[in-house]
Order: sequence, then structure tokens, then C-alpha cells
Amino acid sequence: MNKKLKPVPKFHSEAEERKFWETHDTTDYVDWSQARRARFPNLKLSTTTISLRMPQGTLDRIKVAANRRDVPYQSLIKVWLEEKLDAE
Repeated sequence: MNKKLKPVPKFHSEAEERKFWETHDTTDYVDWSQARRARFPNLKLSTTTISLRMPQGTLDRIKVAANRRDVPYQSLIKVWLEEKLDAE
């Protein structure tokens, strides 16, 4: 690539950087032909496993609701908990 690249500006915050890249083309600043795929084999999951006891009937109702929405029931539980916490 023979195109003269512009220097990437320094940003004071992630929000400032995000706003910049929303309005600028990265090909003016980065030679993507030199890019390599990154691998992060040692990343840890950002979730923690818990054990939660509940009545079988409640779990059955949650599974039915999740099935209607075509989502895993554990994901539905997480969504519902987040919605409840956001409402607080």
C-alpha cells in the first residue's frame, strides 16, 4: 500500500474515540493489509456460575416461557433479572 496514512489522534476517553471513528474511515489511518488475526486463548469468562434453588413448577413455567421465545431458559432468567434491576 502506497497511500500516505494520517496519524491516529490521541483520545481522552473511549467516548471521544467512538465519536471519532463513527465519522472517519479507518482506511485513512490504518493499513489493514498488514493486520493479523488476534488470538486471546487465556481470556476468562465474565460470568460467575451460581446455584439457585427454586420450585420445580416455577422452573417449568420459565422453561415454557423461554421455549415460546426460542431462547435458552437460563438466558431468559438473566434478561428478566437485568430488567428488574434496571427498574429499581
